This record gives sequence, C-alpha cells and structure tokens, in this order.
Amino acid sequence: MKRLLVSITVLLLVASLIAGCSQPSKPAEKPAEKQPEQPKEVVLTYNDGTEPQYIDPAKATGVPDNTVTTAVFEGLTRVKGTEAVPGVAERWETKNNGLTWVFYLRKNAKWSNGDPVTAKDFVFSWRRVLDPATKSEYAYQLYYVKNAEKFNSGEIKDPSQVGVKALDDYTLEVTLESPCPYFTFITAFPTSFPVHEKTVKADPEGWASKPETYIGNGPFKMVKWEHKSKMEFVPNEYYWDRAQVKLDRLVFTLVEDESTELTMFEANQLDMTLTVPTAEVPRLRQEGKLRTEPILGTYYYSFNTTKKPTSDPRVRKALALAIDRNALIKTVLKDAGQVPAYAFVPFGMPDAAAGSDFRKVGGDYFKENIEEAKKLLKEAGYPDGKGLKVELLYNNMEGHKLIAEAIANMWKTNLGIEMTLRAEEWKVYLDSRSKLNYQVARAGWIADYMDAMNFLDMWTSASGNNDTGWKNKKYDDLIAKARKTADNAERIKILHDAEKLLMDEMIIMPIYFYSQNRLIKDYVKGYVPSPLNIPDFKGVYIQK
Repeated sequence: MKRLLVSITVLLLVASLIAGCSQPSKPAEKPAEKQPEQPKEVVLTYNDGTEPQYIDPAKATGVPDNTVTTAVFEGLTRVKGTEAVPGVAERWETKNNGLTWVFYLRKNAKWSNGDPVTAKDFVFSWRRVLDPATKSEYAYQLYYVKNAEKFNSGEIKDPSQVGVKALDDYTLEVTLESPCPYFTFITAFPTSFPVHEKTVKADPEGWASKPETYIGNGPFKMVKWEHKSKMEFVPNEYYWDRAQVKLDRLVFTLVEDESTELTMFEANQLDMTLTVPTAEVPRLRQEGKLRTEPILGTYYYSFNTTKKPTSDPRVRKALALAIDRNALIKTVLKDAGQVPAYAFVPFGMPDAAAGSDFRKVGGDYFKENIEEAKKLLKEAGYPDGKGLKVELLYNNMEGHKLIAEAIANMWKTNLGIEMTLRAEEWKVYLDSRSKLNYQVARAGWIADYMDAMNFLDMWTSASGNNDTGWKNKKYDDLIAKARKTADNAERIKILHDAEKLLMDEMIIMPIYFYSQNRLIKDYVKGYVPSPLNIPDFKGVYIQK
C-alpha cells in the first residue's frame, strides 16, 4: 500500500511538471487600482417664481428680473445685508460737500467675455438708461445725477451734459444735483449696472434675450434659458472675485404655482423657494422648516385714477376703509409675520434723528371704518354700493388669489359692491397695469435702497412706476424739493408731507407690510437675507 501511494504521488508530480512545461505560467493579476471619485458638480436650484419680463438692467423692474440681473451683473457697489459694499469700484470718495463722487474701479474687473470693465462702460450705460428712447421705467433712479432728469425728459439733448464722466479707464466722476447720503445704494441697484456697449449696440433689442449675447460682469453668466421652465448659470471665469463664487451651477426654475413649488422642494427638486403656500404656513412653522425674513416692502392695491369709479377719491377711500387687515393677516395669511399697513412707507426706514424710524415718527394716516366708508360711497353717488361695479386685477399666484377673494368678499359684505376678479400671467398683468387697463390692481413694492424716498418718488407724474395715472403738481414739487435739500432733517420732513398727501388722495391702498417666508435646505450655507428681497448667490455654497 505504501508503494502504491508513493507511485501515485510520483506520477502526480511528473504530471504537474509536464503540465508546467506545456503551458507558460501567468503572472498573478494585480488588484485593480481604486479610481479617485470625481467631484460632484455643486448645483443650487432656486425658484424665481415666474418668467422674467426683462433681464436688461435698464428695463428690469420686478423681483424675478432683478434676481437674474444681480447674479449676472455688478454695479459700482453691491448690497450685502443692509450695507452697500465695494463692487466694481474698490473705493470712492466725495468732494464739494457731497456733490461730487469719484469711484476708483478695479483693474481686474472684466466682462464674461474677458473684456475689461471700464469707467466708459458706466458712462454709456447710465446715458442709455436716461435716453428717452430706452423707455426705462426706473430712469428716475438716476435723477440724483446732474442734468439726468433734464436729459431723460428731453429738455436737453446732449448726453455729455449729464454729470457722469470717465476721467480715465478706471476713474469715474459723478456730479449730483444735490447731496445724496444713500448714493452708494443707488449705485448698487440694477438700473445703475453697466452693460457691454459693443454687444448692446450690435443687437439693441435682442442682446438680453439669449445666453450667447447676454454678456455680464457679475459672479455668474447665463448658459441656458428654457422659457417658462428654467434658466441656468455658471460662474463667470473672469469675475474679479471668482474665488468667492462657490457654486458650479445655479438653476432658476420659473414656477408660478406655490403648491407645485412646495412639492418640488419636498421632493428635493428645489434647494430654496421664493415663497410658500399660505395654507401650509402653520404646518411648516410647526415642523421648524419655515424661514421668515423681514423685508422692507408694502403689499398694496393701486387705483386707476383716470376712469370711473376709481377716479373719485371718495370711492378709493371707502375701499381702503372697508377691509379688516388684521383678520386678513390672521385668517388668510396665517400670521406669517405681516403687519397691517395704514401708510405706505414700511417700518425700518431711518428718520432724521439717529436710531429713529420713519414709520414710527409718521404714524398711521387712516384706520378701518365701515360706517365712514358707507358715508363716502353715498356722497359719491353709490348708496349701499348700488350701481358700483369693481373689477380687481391680480397676477396669477395662489397667495394673491386668496387675498383678492377675501378682500372682494369684505367689500361686497361691508359695502354691497358687485365684484369681479381677473387673474393674468405675470407679463400680461404688468402690461395691463402700465397701460391702465384695470380699475383696482394688486401690487407690491420692495425697497431698492434704505431711504423713504424710494417709496415716495415713484408717484411723481414723470415716474415710470406710477401706474395709477395720478398727476399732482404739489406732490411733484415736494419730491423735487426733497431731492435738492441738503439738510437731512428738512428733507425727511418734506417726505413726511409728501406721504400725507399721497394718503389723503389714496391713489393706493396699503394692506400690509411684508415679511418673506421661504424654505431653504439645511445644507445651503452662506445665504444672507436681504431686506431688499433680491437674493444674492455670490457667496452661497452647499455643505452636505
């Protein structure tokens, strides 16, 4: 048996040697090297609420428009929180008791095509805003500049007489009509942004309608625009502060329906919302998801003063007196931080004395009073509301619809008015307001800068934002006087007088002072809420 086992062992050994000779051996395979993980694209998706009407800084008016222009462009200064900080201008100085401002531009500021940003770009852009042919609704924002209003009105024809001059490629001199302590906020507003002269001149009407020619100088550049769906942006590689742009891609969805917006957020299709459905406020607050941001703004209804019945100030006052603002905030808005408004300028604007508040000093100009409202209607020829038919226009969003329905019901119940409601898509609605194709229209105003003037100069006869048809020489004179008054205490007093006249005429009906409710994913960092309600994504990043 032992011999047999030995023989078998020998045979197996020989067989293995033969096999080894007939077939070359293979080296042992090395384990596959682990490939480094490719970094994921850092994308933030925000809902801008609707298709922008204009994204040309000279023509942009609404928050959706200005959110885009703030991402793509940059002015001499930039707003961060409640401060105006250096933008294209790295520093500035004032001379001649505040009448002359000299801005020193960064030499590394560039357009998204690599061209340098120069002082001449600002001269071209500001003159373009003021050119009557541009039809800029916000042209009056530059009326602080010497001869700006005269050029915009056609009183002078030579644009070189406007007080903005390039001393050299990187030095801009601005001469004002009178001292303006908040001028750095004016230079941070989209109307004051520069535009790329060569591109604009090549296609004056279409340059801001497609990514290929939408040349900006801000932190991002647009790479895609699917109309009524979304807009996409990537960092501007030539932006002077590129290191502070943390996102690889910024996506704006253009969803108007607030319920759809919430669904997208909860399905992780949005990182940040514009707002939230009113009905969901209690739940979201209880779950600790709701973010309420104080903003300087007023929700109001404007009246068409050129046509009956709202051409009669007694009718306008009756409508203003016959709604319950507290009930509206509690039942419809779900107590989401709004404050009843009995004047137009919101809380938060500075008054003359240090630390004082314009609204607190000015106080309320009216209170709800149904009996007084009925009396006014009777005097106007509509006893118990008989014969009075009112149409209320609003842009097509769920929150505006709920408010409109509640106010229409109050007017019908309290005054007997026959009401109809009309909802329109954003662009159509804006067009209807500007052409005075309405009786009563929903509106809102968010501050462009930190001064009460911003809420009052829009109602002058020449203002492109005055969509009421109201013209009042006394009011125009007050605003003109305030603009030219160097003494701040006297200037503020004039503004209080102007607001009183505005409320006496009741061309607009303040409803509440805004707060902004939105949802933001916990991993979104670096976002600084703005009281001007224009989100700035420059320093925003994602940390998961």
